Amino acid sequence: MSALTHELPPQAVNAKLIGLLSSGAIILGILLSGFVIGEPAPYEVYMTGLIGMWALFGLRISRPIVPLLILLVSMNIGGMIAMTQMAELSWTPLYLAVSLFLAFTAVFFASVVEQKPDLYRLIFTAYVTAAVVTSTLGIAGYFKLFHAAEIFTKYERAAGAFQDPNVFGPFLALPGTYLLYRLLTGPVQRMPLVAVPLLIVVGGIFLSFSRGAWGLFGVAVILLTGILFLQSTSGRFRLRVVVMTIAALALLVLAMIVVLQIPGVSEMLTTRAKLAQDYDSARLGRFARYAIGFMLALERPFGIGALVFGTIYGEDTHNIWLKTLMDYGWLGFISYLGLTLWTLAAGFRLLLRNRPWQPYVLCAYVVYVGHVGLGSVIDTDHWRHFYLLLGLVWGGIALEYRYQRGLIALPGTTPANADRPRPASIAAPLPASGTRSRSLLSMVPAGQ
Repeated sequence: MSALTHELPPQAVNAKLIGLLSSGAIILGILLSGFVIGEPAPYEVYMTGLIGMWALFGLRISRPIVPLLILLVSMNIGGMIAMTQMAELSWTPLYLAVSLFLAFTAVFFASVVEQKPDLYRLIFTAYVTAAVVTSTLGIAGYFKLFHAAEIFTKYERAAGAFQDPNVFGPFLALPGTYLLYRLLTGPVQRMPLVAVPLLIVVGGIFLSFSRGAWGLFGVAVILLTGILFLQSTSGRFRLRVVVMTIAALALLVLAMIVVLQIPGVSEMLTTRAKLAQDYDSARLGRFARYAIGFMLALERPFGIGALVFGTIYGEDTHNIWLKTLMDYGWLGFISYLGLTLWTLAAGFRLLLRNRPWQPYVLCAYVVYVGHVGLGSVIDTDHWRHFYLLLGLVWGGIALEYRYQRGLIALPGTTPANADRPRPASIAAPLPASGTRSRSLLSMVPAGQ
């Protein structure tokens, strides 16, 4: 370092140190997202300080990210209006404060990856690390591998360092999908290095016994392999995807046969694999509450206030669309619906474009699609990783916007608007003409 300081001016050294510190701060925040045993979790406390500090020293919300900010804020304004319909506020102000905080985390992550696309790699690496650690804890807790390991389970299901297995399982979907991407597209000699953490993460998803997590991961895997198959023009690569998919399915069947021999697993799997549980189809079960809630929304356009629905009917809405109607009113519902449609449409346009950040956006997008479907049977408005997904997808949307307008350039390409002054460059080459069949990860700098 001392030799480097003699060769570089102090400004360059300071810039390098600031870059390292900012990257480390982001990594720490992602690592903390995997540990939410109590609330407020360390993630909330840390990210509040980080966002505030970043806002003071360079956080910039660009034009393509403004719609994300407006729609999330308007949704929360709807929640504040709904709060006026309540006789007693109770915990509602705190609930809405958390909602607004999580909205800002989505905008924050979108903004930082737009300004520094290299953060995609660091974010995914940190996310995979957090997922492997919390999955290991969940697996150890389920099998009681050490003293007091059962604290990492709930309802006899793996929960890792989370309060709820139904959040723990979906949290693992993105790192599982990303690791599968690396397995399908990476070099053969590195497959074991990817397969081991992938098995740990998939084991955590399975032992969470969350039907939503199973379906979410299944949808993400199908979408991912389908897109990889369609975007490649190489018969060899397509054959690899088909062969590895068949091998993965065979391995899954074998693993299921082995796991079902473990006492307790078979009974839990039989119980959880039912499409509708007793609490779903009962007289005032989940499905009946959906009908009651949507009828109530027609009578109460401003909503009834956060957390009130559960006090009236004994259970929460367990449906993000009904949740927004009840807790955020029609303003919140329209804002959330608009955000969902915008994200799906704008993100879809990025899927087959060769960009250095495309692998990360692709993985985040297919998992986000799964979360949209999952929201029909569970509340996702306070899932921390859901807002990270939003930020990752919108960061890609913003980068594409800037690239199309010549505000950034990729090595070996000419900006669309050559007269723009000094466009930023992203250190990753685009594939040469006719090499679309290459793994998109080969476009990312070495070491990722």
